[in-house]
Amino acid sequence: MRAKIVTLTTDFGLRDSYVAEMKATILSICPTAIIVDITHEVEKFNIRMGAYILASAAQRFPEGTIHVAAVDPEVGTRRQPLLIQTRRGFFVGPDNGLLTLASHKQGIIETIQITNHKFMLPKISDTFHGRDIFAPAAAYIAVGTAPNEFGPITVETVKPDFARVTYDRSVLEGEVLHIDGFGNIITNIGDQEMKLIHLEKTCSVEINGRQLTLEIGKTYGDSKLHQPLALVGSHGYLEIASNQSSAAEILSTKVGDKVRIKKA
Repeated sequence: MRAKIVTLTTDFGLRDSYVAEMKATILSICPTAIIVDITHEVEKFNIRMGAYILASAAQRFPEGTIHVAAVDPEVGTRRQPLLIQTRRGFFVGPDNGLLTLASHKQGIIETIQITNHKFMLPKISDTFHGRDIFAPAAAYIAVGTAPNEFGPITVETVKPDFARVTYDRSVLEGEVLHIDGFGNIITNIGDQEMKLIHLEKTCSVEINGRQLTLEIGKTYGDSKLHQPLALVGSHGYLEIASNQSSAAEILSTKVGDKVRIKKA
């Protein structure tokens, strides 16, 4: 059997044993698993940041990859553990929006509540579902367990605000999803939504109460030095960037700010 890739995305950091315990759990069930760390440096409890990083990285992995994500401030509460099968692979994690962007990008086949204790560790901690529920589920998928054995199909899952984009009267409205280390303002408006408004060389952007007319570029160097521009970045989202400076600082923008875009 071909070795399965299992990725890990968490806010655990590397100081403690948490990540190693998840890996140990996976390898105890599926010794041939290839475990890849996407990141363990998501800002603590920042579901939005984890969702963006997972969605950005997951699309680069081969078909059949199993992605485990644990940014889970409500661990141990009534929120459900989920297994999502997509057209390209699987996502395992909490029902808090963390898996939403990545799974929708890949096309969801079905979403399953993980309820079958046969595929969990014998003793389940109320505070460490990453080790006791998510990691075992991923490992059992890796050894060939059918998704429908984990529990019932569900359609009632959390739909976070950061995953919502609306289109009305030729205007797209979304919000700032992430600000990267270069100060690029990355919105939740994807390239497919951008096609709805048929932009050409410029666009009108309203962000943080400011109205801007921006050139639409292909690269960060398509504008003059320190001049903001709009472009679709490498992960398929509309970005507002500034050539060799921080657009977020220039526009006093923060994560969660509303963004409206239309033809100029």
